[in-house]
Amino acid sequence: MAVLNSIRKRGVFLIVIIAMALFSFVLADVIRNGGFSSNKGQTTVATVNGVDIPRQEFMEQVEATQRSLGPNAPSSQAMDIVWKRELRRVLLEEQYEELGLIAESAMTNNALAKFLAANPTFQDESGAYSEAKMLEYVADIKANSPQAYQQWQDYVKSTQQSVLETTYLNMVKGGMIVTQAEGEKEYRFENDKINIEFVHVPYANIPDADVPVSDEEITKYVKSHASEFEVDPMVDIQYVTYSEVPSPADMEAAKTEMASLKDYVIVSGDTLPGLGAATNYEEFVNANSDNPYVDSWYYKKELPASIKDTVFKMNVGDIYGPYQVGNALSLTKLIGKRQLPDSVSARHILIPAGLNPTDNVTRTDEQAKATADSIVGVVKANRSKFADLVTAMSSDSGSVEKGGLYENYVYTAMVPEFRDFTFEGKKGDVGVVKSQFGYHVIEIMDQKNFQDVVKTATVMKEVEPSENTINDIFSKATSYEVAAQDRKFDEIAKEQNSEVKPVNRIGELDSNIPGLGSNRSVVTWAFNEDTKVGDVKRFNVPSGYVIVQLTRKNPKGLQSVAEASAKVTPILRNEKKAKKIRESISGTTLQEMASSQNVTVKTATAVTMAAPTLADAGTEPKVVGAAFGKKAGEETGFIDGKTGVFKVRVLAVNKAPDLENYASFANQANAKVLTGVNTKVFNALEKNAEIEDNRATFY
Repeated sequence: MAVLNSIRKRGVFLIVIIAMALFSFVLADVIRNGGFSSNKGQTTVATVNGVDIPRQEFMEQVEATQRSLGPNAPSSQAMDIVWKRELRRVLLEEQYEELGLIAESAMTNNALAKFLAANPTFQDESGAYSEAKMLEYVADIKANSPQAYQQWQDYVKSTQQSVLETTYLNMVKGGMIVTQAEGEKEYRFENDKINIEFVHVPYANIPDADVPVSDEEITKYVKSHASEFEVDPMVDIQYVTYSEVPSPADMEAAKTEMASLKDYVIVSGDTLPGLGAATNYEEFVNANSDNPYVDSWYYKKELPASIKDTVFKMNVGDIYGPYQVGNALSLTKLIGKRQLPDSVSARHILIPAGLNPTDNVTRTDEQAKATADSIVGVVKANRSKFADLVTAMSSDSGSVEKGGLYENYVYTAMVPEFRDFTFEGKKGDVGVVKSQFGYHVIEIMDQKNFQDVVKTATVMKEVEPSENTINDIFSKATSYEVAAQDRKFDEIAKEQNSEVKPVNRIGELDSNIPGLGSNRSVVTWAFNEDTKVGDVKRFNVPSGYVIVQLTRKNPKGLQSVAEASAKVTPILRNEKKAKKIRESISGTTLQEMASSQNVTVKTATAVTMAAPTLADAGTEPKVVGAAFGKKAGEETGFIDGKTGVFKVRVLAVNKAPDLENYASFANQANAKVLTGVNTKVFNALEKNAEIEDNRATFY
């Protein structure tokens, strides 16, 4: 009791102590995780102007988009599509909110009427869109199909977004209407003309070596034009690969094993006849080959170049091989030889089992065959009835208009049953064959260019590297990785006869690496804050191993001197050349100035602002613009143009006559202004947005 009384007396004190302990526990966890907002980086893909894009929802959209793109689409493509869509949504919704834009029900319904007008589900008896039908449909799925109802709600939401976006962009365009005054300006640009004479001293007259450009000058220029040279984080790497491929010893062992298949095959301890004695080729090949048997005739051009000449010289029953193609070994037995045309023309009538849309008759398989057989009897008795029977009964809509005719098709164009009948039969033959589409009544109309063909049975096996080879490759890759920690990367490559492959300018969200394909693990490692330039790491790849070294790591900022040099050096060099040219020009007239530079005075007539091109000098808008600012008889000062230094004297100014109305030119200018405005609006919003992009953290 004494203890309890003591606790009661110090109750307030104990509450404070417990509260402080809890606060310390929470604070320690916050510090341990990198601050109060640490969890946000794990749950938020990006923050755009203060609006979070949740990771879970984003990744669900990426997965759905990737499924729609197909199994071979890279995840980076799906992510990029969703990112652009979500970024656009957030930026535009911010604009809607600022402007007070909402998609009213009338606007949404009008849009739905437009989008759903061609859907029979929402059409009345006359084929027109019916809002009543739409409401009936919505009520039905709401009561009976929650999934369909959710999809409908998503569709309506998407329609509302479309309405808002269209309204917003139309408002932007409405504020960009070109005035009559601007129309007159467009007219003047195209039709006012001047005649000039000018001196042009090309920059090329001064050798580049006379005007060196230093790294310091490039750096200064880049800093003073920062907006032109901003770059996202970039890394450079170099790598060598060690592929798990069969060694020469593996290939020799596999050749010996493959050669034995000519004579015998061991199955469950029993010795069975090999390819040489086989008669059921489909069974033998399917049991012993990585590729299934193909019952087909081959023209010479269709066989691999390495074997086609040999196979066509063989006798039926001969076996060629083992021969190597890549990492595969094959045995090929010639099992047939004959002549076939290289193209055929045939006409047919297709009678499917089930509903025939041509005659609206539903038939069983037996009934379809009986119908086809009866048609054959009619056709054989009177071939002139074929075309009428095609129109009346054939379900092949692609050939009905041509009387069922397919002209000059090659061996591989048709399904096997159709192909075999028309290529292996004779001109004029009529018969019935069954394919996956139904029963075909076929008449062979023509066969062209008969040539030799062969039929083969090929056993092919991919040779896998042996365990010793795999271990050896792993050992070499590991030793390279260890050695590269202390020695030069390329020196080790030379010792091991490995090729070093450099890859530059890899972005933080890139996934494809030339020569390696999609490999986010390499990119993630290279951008990791703990990875330093010079670090080396071994990665497992589907083909084996890759040893990667980080050679450059640039944070977000301005381009380096090396990156900016190609653009900046010519600019600075021309500035220096222009200064030298101006300092060296002497004389007071154009002729005297030209003589001092060993050039001639040139003339240009009918020059316009819309087409500021000068003879032998190219497009020079700055020069032409300056000339238009002078009156006839006046001269410009020295002008540093794109290709050299100019001085111009205006000979004549020919203004186009005034017009009563410049509407057509205003419309013309307006069309130019509105070109690509949708994209430009979005780009402007993105450029001015505050975007915290965390995609690379978990992608």
